[in-house]
Amino acid sequence: MQKHYHLVGIGGIGMSGIAQLLLCCNYKVTGSDLKENKNTKELRRLGAVIFIGHSPENIKGADVAVYSSAIKEDNPEVKEAKRLKITLIMRAQALAELMIDKSVVTVAGSHGKTTITSLVSYLLLEAGLSPTVAIGGILRNIDTNACVGNGKFFVAEADESDGSFLYYRPKFSIITNIDHEHLDYYKDFEKEVEAFRKFLNSTSEDGCVFCCSDDLNLKELIKGYKKRFVLFGLKPGADIYPKNITMEGLRSDFDCFFKDKFVARFSLALGGEHNISNALSVIALGLELGIDLKFIKDALAGYKGAVRRLEVKFKDQNYTIIDDYAHHPTEIKATLKAVSNLKAKRVIAIFQPHRFTRTQLLFDEFVKSFDNADYLIITDIYPASEQPILNINSANLCRRIKEYASDKKVYFVPKEEIVNKVSEIAKPGDIIITLGAGDIVRISDELAEKFRN
Repeated sequence: MQKHYHLVGIGGIGMSGIAQLLLCCNYKVTGSDLKENKNTKELRRLGAVIFIGHSPENIKGADVAVYSSAIKEDNPEVKEAKRLKITLIMRAQALAELMIDKSVVTVAGSHGKTTITSLVSYLLLEAGLSPTVAIGGILRNIDTNACVGNGKFFVAEADESDGSFLYYRPKFSIITNIDHEHLDYYKDFEKEVEAFRKFLNSTSEDGCVFCCSDDLNLKELIKGYKKRFVLFGLKPGADIYPKNITMEGLRSDFDCFFKDKFVARFSLALGGEHNISNALSVIALGLELGIDLKFIKDALAGYKGAVRRLEVKFKDQNYTIIDDYAHHPTEIKATLKAVSNLKAKRVIAIFQPHRFTRTQLLFDEFVKSFDNADYLIITDIYPASEQPILNINSANLCRRIKEYASDKKVYFVPKEEIVNKVSEIAKPGDIIITLGAGDIVRISDELAEKFRN
């Protein structure tokens, strides 16, 4: 009999990827979400039964119910699964089950996961290794976030936000950095670091870990690691590192050295030094797997990016509109630094803070994140199902940024007024960039449409 999986919150990027993989493996898939989106429409097309809204009725007949950390304990479908004694598992557990009998490559870290997972997936696809992949974003080269291959490799983005990445048993792991993130879950930074230590140790004896030596927390963590590891980074001390970097807009070129020996000169279809660091981890993995250099070079040069990662939504001779998922101070700084290579007359940044807890915990860091923006618009905090916190709001964030950088133009603008505001202030030569992990992407789409017309 066909096994039946029900996914609560199936429209999310991670959950929709798992649903695609389950469908490709010929399982029966149903799921629910609060509203329709591109992911739910695509899953319907692939054969899933989708319910809009959560109801106990939706879960009837399921053998396994899968939920993400975004789903609360009082969700009616979760409660019904418990009542009916249906097997209830987290998103990562479902993914771990699909990984059995595969050589697993995971990508973890506070920042850069989606870009690296996408690059690794594209490299293995280009090299003809037919991997199964599960990415936390849409890889534009294949226009999906998940696919089932018939090769031995399974490439997955390992999300640390709820600790569930500890379900994975990878053969190869790439870890980018450990930053003060998801402290609403971990409560303190030491617990987050400890989770990464456990993740590091979960990599198999016959595998290899690739760690960024530029990250001090990771560098400290790797000191006691007894299994094989390779350090990648931009600063001295890395095993694999770049020299002779040149940047042209949102592209870069660099010579790559491994153990002080020249490997090749690479062209990378991504801007920003942080993405050169990301690319080094992919090159290191490719060399470890014995992939021909030609495929590695072609993959880095031909990579079209992941949706919402420095994604150019519109460009003509006067204006450029870019959208990026950056929602943490470290990511915002790296993204705006990369955009500064485009040498615009002005950079207009539009930021939607994501979660009240993150805004509260990193408030002072957010204040100092926008040095490379000439003009800053901040809109209301995207709650992501959180309750408001007293005095933690965008108006107060604006006020503090003005105190920190008195010469900067900083405005609080409600979301529905942003398009008109930008239309008023934009001048030829401007770059307009939307930043955030919420629904700010809709504003970038509206701006692109307005400027196109």
